Amino acid sequence: MKTDLSEKLFERAKDLFPGGVNSPVRAFRGVGGTPRFIARGRGSHLWDVDGNEYVDYVGSWGPLIVGHCHAQVMRAVQDAMKEGASFGAPTLREMKLGQLVRERMPWIQRMRFVSSGTEATTAAIRLARGFTGRDDIVKFDGCYHGAGDSLLVKAGSGVETLGLPDSPGVPADLARHTLTLPWNDLPAAERLFERSGSSIAAVITEPVVGNMGVLAPREGYLKSLAGLCGKHGALFIVDEVMTGFRLAAGGACELYGLSPDLVAFGKVLGGGLPVGAFGGRADVMDRIAPAGPVYQAGTLSGNPMAMAAGTATLELLAPAAYARLEALSARLAGGLAEAARAAGAEVQVNRVGSMFTVFFAAEAVFDAASARRSDTGRFARFFHGMLERGVYLPPSQFEAAFVSLAHSEGDVELTLEAAKQAFAEAAEGRADAAPGAV
Repeated sequence: MKTDLSEKLFERAKDLFPGGVNSPVRAFRGVGGTPRFIARGRGSHLWDVDGNEYVDYVGSWGPLIVGHCHAQVMRAVQDAMKEGASFGAPTLREMKLGQLVRERMPWIQRMRFVSSGTEATTAAIRLARGFTGRDDIVKFDGCYHGAGDSLLVKAGSGVETLGLPDSPGVPADLARHTLTLPWNDLPAAERLFERSGSSIAAVITEPVVGNMGVLAPREGYLKSLAGLCGKHGALFIVDEVMTGFRLAAGGACELYGLSPDLVAFGKVLGGGLPVGAFGGRADVMDRIAPAGPVYQAGTLSGNPMAMAAGTATLELLAPAAYARLEALSARLAGGLAEAARAAGAEVQVNRVGSMFTVFFAAEAVFDAASARRSDTGRFARFFHGMLERGVYLPPSQFEAAFVSLAHSEGDVELTLEAAKQAFAEAAEGRADAAPGAV
């Protein structure tokens, strides 16, 4: 596979951007080698600047649930752009998308649009502190909720990929108000609340972890967390930035029967354009300015092009769409597990809906500790084996892959054929299968 132009561009990019990229995981540090510079996408496929074609399971890290350049989404964005790219004022488009959100998630009585998932989660945390008058928050080891200071303690995703358990630049005085727990361990949460419940403003969690790879919650775990919060006067915040509108019309909250106090979401909501939102109980949300004293603002919040893309995307997500995503994803995950067994590779294929991760681990992966026991070297070899055969997976053991409505049965078959050989290479530990892997 030719990569000359990507290699040249990456060297030039290092002079412009830290590490040559504008978001850490893109640098391929977790797998080695040179990141591909992407020229265009269409449907379920990508083409890089060297002309190589890939079946794409990154999907811009989740938002492209209907695929690249879907005609309806593109038309909506173009129509919006013709009328103006940004106004910094209320528009009908934000009203329309807001109504669609509430129809699918009735527990969101009020909401605020923002421009990123990080904005959504950090604003939700500030609001929880302002509403409760408490300072401490609880998050879970390996869960990533964006790059806000309070949330970079024991974060997953890029922090985990680069081997940075915490980030310099986060003041100790702020970090001490972030209490961390192992995910999926209810007794640990119960002990913490018994000890410190009166100081806890909120618990924030991914309902399905996507930033240590895909980890599914144990039965009853999420409802029990919500119950602990209610008992001790803390707010229960569900981070659906990745899962919202992807796992079901009402996201993971619908899937697991939750009615959280606050929800943060994004990704699919923007249909590929920068967007985020947070919302929930009316009495809590009414503490946000200008209705209340907790300040939050953003010039590009409710951007008309993002609102148009999100509206068009949600309108495409009818019940039949979720049924198709489930069937296709189940076929893919089952086929990957079968291919790994045939090749003698020890893996766990974790899947919830259209999110999945192939962990190179002999035992079940259900929390950050078990995810970290995965063989990242074998994953790197597998990743490059798939890339060389035209399958683009997330370049980190600790990230979720995504299936879109644009993926076809043919895409799945191509992927499984590539996996048969890539698993064999990973199992053999071929040194040349992952050039430059670290």
